[in-house]
Amino acid sequence: MPKKTIKIVVEGGNVKPGPPLGPTLSQLKLNVGEVVKKINEATAQFKGMTVPVTIDVDLDTKEFEISVGIPTTSSLLLKKASAEAPSGDPAHKKIGNVSLEDIIDVAITKKPSLTAKTLKAAVKSILGTARQIGLTVDKKDPKELINEIDEGKYDELFSKYEEKWNKA
Repeated sequence: MPKKTIKIVVEGGNVKPGPPLGPTLSQLKLNVGEVVKKINEATAQFKGMTVPVTIDVDLDTKEFEISVGIPTTSSLLLKKASAEAPSGDPAHKKIGNVSLEDIIDVAITKKPSLTAKTLKAAVKSILGTARQIGLTVDKKDPKELINEIDEGKYDELFSKYEEKWNKA
């Protein structure tokens, strides 16, 4: 049974049947509306975020399967900060503030796609992204938090989330 895989990046819960997806699905003789509806249902929890989606199509039966990936770190952080877009000038223009617990939450969500072996390392990586897009964390520059993490200032907080990290 021949299969075709389509990989796309979409806005969660807001996929439209037009190009580039519509024509691609039409060529495969799929019901475009049905596929788009299924993608929107599968990505609804990521509304407003960019999410990678894979559609596996059985070319004989026209059956398809949709797998949703994890949104980008930037998308997750922007959502936490209720911000629309990254700052064009993160050194001077801040777009919002998130808590260190928000950062930990993003790190746990992203664990499957991170190379970090520990929660601390993952959080420091996410803090780097937060800094690049113009976020402050607990009203501080994320770089300051990275130094404080290295000094052991948040060890107690991290110990609360270690179990969740290990299960992720």
